Amino acid sequence: MSYVLGNIVTASVVVVSLTPAQTDDVTSVEQTFTVNGLRVGDVISGISSVAAQTAGIVVASARVTAANTLGITFSNPTAGDLTAVAGDYQFIVSRPDSVKSDGNI
Repeated sequence: MSYVLGNIVTASVVVVSLTPAQTDDVTSVEQTFTVNGLRVGDVISGISSVAAQTAGIVVASARVTAANTLGITFSNPTAGDLTAVAGDYQFIVSRPDSVKSDGNI
């Protein structure tokens, strides 16, 4: 079943300073970070580090896991442990008006 969450009420470009932990070899792990103002239901897109990312690290996805909490999944397909670059990360937060419909646009 699909449904529409409503129209986008606000869309904001956010830049936060993050210090990710190590990602073990050949694994993906979600790490959480405090980002004040995030709400459950916000949609995160276009996430990337401002500086060059550590070679071998992939920023696989991002989501709001709880109020004020950003979850980022880092993937490391290499044979060695790696740590994503620390520093500024930027992303877009889209906030729907939360009016659900049956999925017909």
